[in-house]
Amino acid sequence: MNSLTIGTRQSALALTQTEWVMGELRGKFPHLKLGTKKIVTKGDKILHVTLSKVGGKGLFVKEIEQALLDGEIDVAVHSMKDMPAQLADGLTLAAICKREDPRDCFISKTGQSLDELPEGAIVGTSSLRRQAQIQHYRPDLQIKPVRGNIDTRLRKLREGEFDAIILAAAGLIRLGWEDVITHYLDVDVSLPAVGQGAIGLECRADDEDTQALLVALNDADTARAVSAERAFLHRLNGSCQIPIGAYARIEQEAIALSGLVGDPADGRIIQHAGTGSDPVQLGVQLADALIAQGADEILASLANGNDT
Repeated sequence: MNSLTIGTRQSALALTQTEWVMGELRGKFPHLKLGTKKIVTKGDKILHVTLSKVGGKGLFVKEIEQALLDGEIDVAVHSMKDMPAQLADGLTLAAICKREDPRDCFISKTGQSLDELPEGAIVGTSSLRRQAQIQHYRPDLQIKPVRGNIDTRLRKLREGEFDAIILAAAGLIRLGWEDVITHYLDVDVSLPAVGQGAIGLECRADDEDTQALLVALNDADTARAVSAERAFLHRLNGSCQIPIGAYARIEQEAIALSGLVGDPADGRIIQHAGTGSDPVQLGVQLADALIAQGADEILASLANGNDT
């Protein structure tokens, strides 16, 4: 194989991540000719409502996956936190690259921390996961939705629409914008989204030549950790638009996994943690533990349109 066409969203972060992947591929396979195709997804088009109200899974990946299936591209570069638990038929994740910082980060207009914000301050996030956890930690704050790419959200903060916003640290780090971060949120305060901070490389399941190239970019520890998180998500029949958080760490040979389901209406949090050696088994066991505590009732109420 002498060439690859790589599909990507057209945001600054998506393009930066794609350029990084291309650089890694060129370093390992200098003969490869690489091209890109920018693809607009449903999640990119609908900016006037929160993603949780749009509904459906794969809002940032479906059109890119279709381009793979149609043969328009050979590889798709995804932020793993955007990936639904179930891939489209005929596709496979050939590699999960080494994870960047998985934490959420807090950015305030005045440099105040989450603990220092005054009562009634307005915090912007369209993530039900973040909303539930921040309401649980600081029920006195106002949570309001903010959509758009990273620079749009930062502009809205500067213009005074919000006192603070919450973003994934990995995106800001990859863009070289760490200086805007007020502080990083400990995972005990805001458990990350499934796969947050990791880049996934997807291709056709029958394209063995492309898989053989992409596997060179796979990071074994990240892949094991994210596999546990995704098994947890899959068992809960979840997507990236519902209040599910999970974070796995590799500790020697074991996987330590923490997971939660939150209710954005009242800040109620159901969470559990466990360790194991098999990522899929561990993810399923942790999800079952949350279901036993009533997590499925929260998710069912959101699925029925009761997410205020």
